[in-house]
Amino acid sequence: MTEVFPCDTAPRFLLRDRDTSYGSAFRDLIQMLGIEEVVTAPRPPWQNPYVDRLIGSIRRKCLDHIVIFNERHLRRVLSSYFQYHHGARTHLSLNKDCPLPRRIQPPSAGEIIAFPEVGGLHHRYERRAA
Repeated sequence: MTEVFPCDTAPRFLLRDRDTSYGSAFRDLIQMLGIEEVVTAPRPPWQNPYVDRLIGSIRRKCLDHIVIFNERHLRRVLSSYFQYHHGARTHLSLNKDCPLPRRIQPPSAGEIIAFPEVGGLHHRYERRAA
């Protein structure tokens, strides 16, 4: 946890389930970082919908289509997917825009060119002059 949140960047809350892998050492570290622990109810399918949706999206849109060879490869693929997801993918909550807004490109701006993202699994499209 100290590697994940360096230099006082720790979140205020940590939502977690009741898995036994969170032992006393983990709980002590969380408390030392000043993070308030929020533990879900036992076996609730509805208490963590945001994490369930994110994990489902990662599986359906990325990992179900790629053979992962090792942990390093997994990290590289996930990093690439997150860059695509947060930078180029449209979101309904943003009125079908990207988190990094794009300018409107008129047809006179040129041909539509596809830029591969996530190793060619997804694409970003822009107009470029010929």
